[in-house]
Amino acid sequence: MTEVPQDAFEDAAQILRCALTGDSAAVADTFDAVVDRDGVVGAWDVAWCLAATMVGQVPPGGAWTLEFPGIDDARYDKRWVARFVSAYVNGDFPTGEALFGAAIADGRLPDCLLALAGSTVATLRHRAA
Repeated sequence: MTEVPQDAFEDAAQILRCALTGDSAAVADTFDAVVDRDGVVGAWDVAWCLAATMVGQVPPGGAWTLEFPGIDDARYDKRWVARFVSAYVNGDFPTGEALFGAAIADGRLPDCLLALAGSTVATLRHRAA
């Protein structure tokens, strides 16, 4: 859906390997290393890769609505993940950027990125079952 540097794919793969083993500290460390190396843009690229992994192939055309029952009552990070994935599916970069900006302003981006990694792993496990 967007051009992402090869490093982002490699970083996303590393994050998924860590998340699959339940090593949330290593997930956070990897995101920190990405931000140190590439700034928030690097974290965005990795998050976009994780959303792509979670969603899989998006059929072309049309606007997509994702159902997230109880989303308004969910924790901040879970609401963020649902909205970010929805932005990904719809190719809605401005909304994705706004979500990143809001999470940074609220001091919640690390929690949101950890939740995104966890949700991606949960989705992969569900597909494999």
